[in-house]
Amino acid sequence: MWRGGDGRGSGKGRRGRRGREGEQGRSGREGGPGRRGGAGLLAQLRRPPGGRPARIMLLALLLDRTGSGVWAAASVLYFTFVVGLDAEQLGLLFGAAGVAGIAGSPLAGHLAGRFPVRSLLIGCHLLRLATLCALLVVTRFEALLLVVALTNLGDRAAKTLEMLFATRVAGERRATYQALSRSSANAGYALGAGLAAIGLAVGSREAYQVLILANALSFVAAATLVWRTGEAGGHPRVPARTARTGGPAGQAGQEVREGACGPTGRRQPGPSPWRDRGYLRFVLLDMPLNLDDSVLNVGLPLWLVHHTDAPHALVPAFLVINTVLVVVLQLRVSARVEEPRQAAGAIRLYGLTMFACCALLVLSTGGGTWTASAVLLAVAVLVTLAELMRSVSSWELAVSLAPQEARASYLGVAGMAQSVQKSAGPLLLTGAVMTAGPAGWLALGTAIAGLSVVQRRYSLLRLDAQDAQDARDAPPARTVPAPATGRGSGTGTGRS
Repeated sequence: MWRGGDGRGSGKGRRGRRGREGEQGRSGREGGPGRRGGAGLLAQLRRPPGGRPARIMLLALLLDRTGSGVWAAASVLYFTFVVGLDAEQLGLLFGAAGVAGIAGSPLAGHLAGRFPVRSLLIGCHLLRLATLCALLVVTRFEALLLVVALTNLGDRAAKTLEMLFATRVAGERRATYQALSRSSANAGYALGAGLAAIGLAVGSREAYQVLILANALSFVAAATLVWRTGEAGGHPRVPARTARTGGPAGQAGQEVREGACGPTGRRQPGPSPWRDRGYLRFVLLDMPLNLDDSVLNVGLPLWLVHHTDAPHALVPAFLVINTVLVVVLQLRVSARVEEPRQAAGAIRLYGLTMFACCALLVLSTGGGTWTASAVLLAVAVLVTLAELMRSVSSWELAVSLAPQEARASYLGVAGMAQSVQKSAGPLLLTGAVMTAGPAGWLALGTAIAGLSVVQRRYSLLRLDAQDAQDARDAPPARTVPAPATGRGSGTGTGRS
C-alpha cells in the first residue's frame, strides 16, 4: 500500500531522533514476533509493546470502554424517559459536553508535563466515577449540564493521558500499541452495547440505574488496574534535547536539558505548542481529517433515512461492520505505518478514500432498495478503512512532529482535533453538506482530499526540518588514530 512511499530524507537525522526514544520502547522492540504484523491479535495482546504495564493498561482500557459502551447506548434514552428532557435540552446538554471535551485534552497535556501520568489517569477515572454516581440523584437541568460536562472533560483527558502512556511505555512500537488499544476499545464498546441492550429491554428506572452503576464500576476497575502499572518517579521521564550553553553558568561542553532541570536545579519549561505555528497548523488541518467519525455515525444513517430507499434496519449494520473491521484489521494497518514518513503517505490515501466514500453516497440516491443498500454498505467499509489509516497516521505524526522535551503539552493540543470534530462535525454534515444534497457530498470529499495533500506536504517539510536540526545537534565524530605497530618510536607508520 503506502509502505515506504515517502522514504526520502530517511538519513542519520531521523535515526538519531528516533534513537532517543525511551529505553522501554527499544527493549520492547527486540525480537517482537509481531512487529511486521506476523503475530495474531491475541498473541500481541499477551505480549504488547511495553511489557506488563502495557498489558495491564490495555485491560484497563477494555473495562473502561465497556462501561462507556453501556452508557453511550443508554444515555439518550435515560435523559429522555427517566429524567424527562426534551430535544432542545438534550441538544444543549450534549453541546456543553462537547465544549468541555475540547478543553480536556490540552488540560491533560499541560498537567502531564508536571505530574505522573498514572496519577492523573486515576484522577480522571475517579472524576467520572463521581459524576456518574451524581446522575443517580441529580435531576435539575442546570446541575445536569455541569455533571455531564465534567464527565466528558474527564473522558477526553483520559484519552489524551492514555496516548501519553503509550508514547512512554511502547517507545518506537507505539503504532503497534495504538492498534492494540483501538482493538481493545472497540471490543469494549461492542460488549458494553450488548450489555446495555439487556437493561434497555427492561426499560424501568431501576434498570437504567443499574446501567449507570455498571459504568461507574468500570471506572473503579480501570483506576485499580492503572494504579498497578507502577509509574516510577515523581515526574514522568521525558527524553530531553540537550543544548550547548555559554557564559558563566554554562561553560563549553556543559549541557542543559530543556523541559527537565537547568543549571539552577529548577525544572525548565519546554516550548509551548500554542506558539508553534507549524504544529498548530498540523492540528487545525487534522480537524477536518477526522470527519470519517461523523460521516459514519451521523451522515451515513441520516442519508440512508432521508435520501435513499435502503431499509432503516440497515443502520445497525454500519456499526457492526466498523467494529469488526477495526478489531480485525487495525494491527495489520499499523504494521504498514511504522515511520513518520509512512504516516504522511497514509494521509494522502485517507483523503482519496474519503473522496470515494462521498462519491458513492451521491450514487446511492439513483437506484432501488438493493442498489442503495449495497452502495451504503460499501461506504461503511470504505469509511472504516479511512478511519484505520487516519488513526495510525494522525497518531504517529502528532507524536513525531512534537519536540520530545514538551511532548505531553503538544499531544494535549493535538487531542483537540478529535474533540472539535465531534462537536462541529455533525453540525457541518446536517447544516451544510446534507442540505446541499449530492453536491454537498462531492464538495466535502474534494475538500478532504485537498486538505490531506496539504497536510502531507507540511508534515514532510517539518520532518525534513527536524532531520536537519538533529544532524546539526549531533556531536562531531571523534577521529581515533590508528594504533602504532612500529618498535621504539611512539609514532610508527602502522605498516605490517
